[in-house]
Amino acid sequence: MAGREPGTTSTGRRADPARPLAERMRPQSLDEVSGQDHLLGDGAPLRVLLEAGKVPSMVFWGPPGVGKTTLARLLAQFSDAEFLTLSAVLAGVKEIREAVARAQTLREGLMPKRTVLFIDEIHRFNKNQQDALLPYVEDGTITLIGATTENPSFELNAALLSRLRVFVLRSLDESAIRELLLRALGDERGLALSADALPASWLARIAEAADGDARRSLVLLETAVELGRAESSRDDSVLEKLIGRGLRRFDKQGENFYDQISALHKSVRGSDPDAALYWFARMLDGGVDPSYLARRITRMAIEDIGLADPRAQRLCLDGWDTYERLGSPEGELALAVAVVYLACAPKSNAVYAGYNAARALVHETGSLDVPLHIRNAPTRLMKDLGYGEGYRYDHDEAGAVAAGQQFLPDKLVGSELYAPVPRGLEIKIGERLAQLRAARKRL
Repeated sequence: MAGREPGTTSTGRRADPARPLAERMRPQSLDEVSGQDHLLGDGAPLRVLLEAGKVPSMVFWGPPGVGKTTLARLLAQFSDAEFLTLSAVLAGVKEIREAVARAQTLREGLMPKRTVLFIDEIHRFNKNQQDALLPYVEDGTITLIGATTENPSFELNAALLSRLRVFVLRSLDESAIRELLLRALGDERGLALSADALPASWLARIAEAADGDARRSLVLLETAVELGRAESSRDDSVLEKLIGRGLRRFDKQGENFYDQISALHKSVRGSDPDAALYWFARMLDGGVDPSYLARRITRMAIEDIGLADPRAQRLCLDGWDTYERLGSPEGELALAVAVVYLACAPKSNAVYAGYNAARALVHETGSLDVPLHIRNAPTRLMKDLGYGEGYRYDHDEAGAVAAGQQFLPDKLVGSELYAPVPRGLEIKIGERLAQLRAARKRL
C-alpha cells in the first residue's frame, strides 16, 4: 500500500497505537465537529449561546456516533470548567452525590471553578436518580449535559426536562463521513497515510456502510487499512469481507422504531406504495419482528381503509397467516403484498371516526335506558312490564326495514355517528344509508 506505515507521524514517530482511531481523531475544537452546522454554524443557536459566554444545562439527543460526548467535552473546555462524566448504565445516586460533592468543593475553593457533569445515556436513569440532580442544576452547582439516543420527551422527567435545553444532533451524511475519513487518513493523529492509501471506491463504501455514524466509519477505516495491507488484492470484494451486510440504524424500542412505523403507516394512508414498501423493508432490515408488522398492517386496514374496501382486512389476515406458515424470508413477501394493496386501496376512516364518536357519546351521556320496545322479554313479568311491546320485526316489513322504528335512547334520537366517505364500497353504503336516514326523518 502507498504512504507511510499506519499510525506514524511525518517525523517517523509513532502515534499512540493503543488508542482506537476514533479516539485519536476526536475533535479538538468546535470547528472540527462534523455534521452539526445547524447547532454550531454562524448564527446557530448553540454557537450564539457560546459566543455570549453561556453554557446552560442541556441534553444532546441524537443517534450513536454523532459526537454527543465530544461536544460535551469541548463545551467544558470552552467554559474553562471541570469535566466530570458518569454513565447512567453504571452510576447511581451514590455516584451522583460524589460528583456533586466534587463540584461543591471546586465551587467553594480559593479559585472557584464551574463543573460540567456529563451523563451519558441519561435516559437510563430512573425517576429518583433524575430527581437527585434537580437541586444542583437549579442552584448552579453543576452544569448538567446529558446525552441520549431516546426522545427526551418520553425518557426524562418533566421537572428535569424543563430545566434543560434540548439540542438535536443529526447523523452525518455520506459527504461529511468521506471528509472525516480523508482527514483521518492524512492526519498525524490518525493513520498518517497518503490520500490514495485506499481505493476511492473503498472510502465511498465505508461512508455508505457507516450509516451516519462517525465512530463506526473510523472503526471500519482502521480495519480496512489493516485488511488492505494483509490482502494482495485491493478489489472491492476484499472490503465486502469486512463490511458484510450492514444493517441500517434501528432500535427495536427506541425513537427510530416509532419514527419508522409512523412513516410506514402514513405512507399507506397517503396512498404511496413505493414509500410504504421502502419503510416496510427498512424495518425488516433493522430486525423488527415481522409478526409485529403483520399486526400493525392489519390495524392500518381497519383504521384507514375500513369499509371502502372490506377485502383489505381479510387480505392482511391472510398475509399474516401465510407468514406464520412460511416464516422468513418467504412469508415476508405476503406481508409486502398486503402493504402494497393497502397503499393502493380507497381510503376511509369513517368507521374509525364513528367508533370514537360513539365512545365519546357514551362517556358524555352515561347509562341511558334502552327503549322498552327493543328490550329482551324472556319472562312473563317482563312482558307485562312492557318489555318488547310494539317491536316490529324488520324482515316482515317492506324492504326488510321497519321504517321509523327507534333504536337509540330517547335523548339521542337523531344522532349520526357514521358518515361514509365517497370512495370505494362506501359510495354504495353511503347511498343506502342516506335513503334510510331520509325515510326515518320523514316519519
